[in-house]
Amino acid sequence: MRVNGRSVTADVEPRTLLVHFIREHLRLTGTHVGCETGYCGACTVHVEGRAVKSCTMLAVQAEGSEITTIEGVAQDGVLHPVQEGFWERHGLQCGFCTPGMIMSSIALLEDNQSPTETEIRHGIEGNLCRCTGYHNIVRAVEYAAARMRGEQPPPPDWEVGH
Repeated sequence: MRVNGRSVTADVEPRTLLVHFIREHLRLTGTHVGCETGYCGACTVHVEGRAVKSCTMLAVQAEGSEITTIEGVAQDGVLHPVQEGFWERHGLQCGFCTPGMIMSSIALLEDNQSPTETEIRHGIEGNLCRCTGYHNIVRAVEYAAARMRGEQPPPPDWEVGH
């Protein structure tokens, strides 16, 4: 398979989950292990451009696939607009859910360049955050959507009195 643009090959046990292959064999620890049941979304990566919870997929099922993890999102030291949005709109607190949230948000924006707040909330509903209450995460995705469309992002809530 190719992970973050790099070809990788390894022999693994047939029961090895993709999340464990990524973390333990490739040492890419930005993909987090949360619930291991597909519920929390902390392990979300892109497989062939689609958001996938890597705890629900065997590594052998990804053979020949193009995988992108959170480590492969920034390009040449430049943050992806979603990463920038999380920074600019304070879309994280403890950071545990952040890699999965970012990966799901990127997939959402690739499918819908101008999502409504409801569509953003629906697009990230498979990812759990126990810190932020989602408000700032939604604002981060709105920020990123505007940047990706070449528009000026809306001002932060604290500047408009919300």
